[in-house]
Amino acid sequence: METAAFLNDSGIALTEANHPNEAIPLFRKALIMEPENPFLWTNLGIAQQRTGDYEEAIASFQRAICIEDALADPWVSMGLIYYETEQFELAEECYHSALLREEGAPKTWNNLGVLYFAEGSYEEARHCFEEAVSLAPLYYEALYNLRDACRELQDYRAAGEFNRILTEMDRRMHFPPRSMC
Repeated sequence: METAAFLNDSGIALTEANHPNEAIPLFRKALIMEPENPFLWTNLGIAQQRTGDYEEAIASFQRAICIEDALADPWVSMGLIYYETEQFELAEECYHSALLREEGAPKTWNNLGVLYFAEGSYEEARHCFEEAVSLAPLYYEALYNLRDACRELQDYRAAGEFNRILTEMDRRMHFPPRSMC
């Protein structure tokens, strides 16, 4: 028997495998069973976002928020849509709303920093990237972005240090330590 949880898990797997068009009907079927499940609405929105149907995705994220206002993920996802469509003020509002709900989310801090960087607000971007790195010290994308923000701010000493960390991380990923056995 298909349950909403099974349909949700299958839909997530399809979305992650880059088959969002196949995932959408599964999420819709699950929502018939559990129409007030904010996670199903969020996952439907993510699949819709991946198909480029931003209007429907935003509607799904807003539905999730109406059901459970404490969730950060729908806000982050809407922020990504607004960023991609260059509606930067709306993206910023969404990221701040997400951070009000989950202040310790490094990905959200990084996304907000990317937005500020794109707008040329390098000091604000640096602050956001620093927050992301303080929450997740090995967050590669945030370290990379922090290095670039430091370069833009002409803080070459800090940029060099972040570049050193990134180089060390690259070396470890490509050449894992050998066992002595």
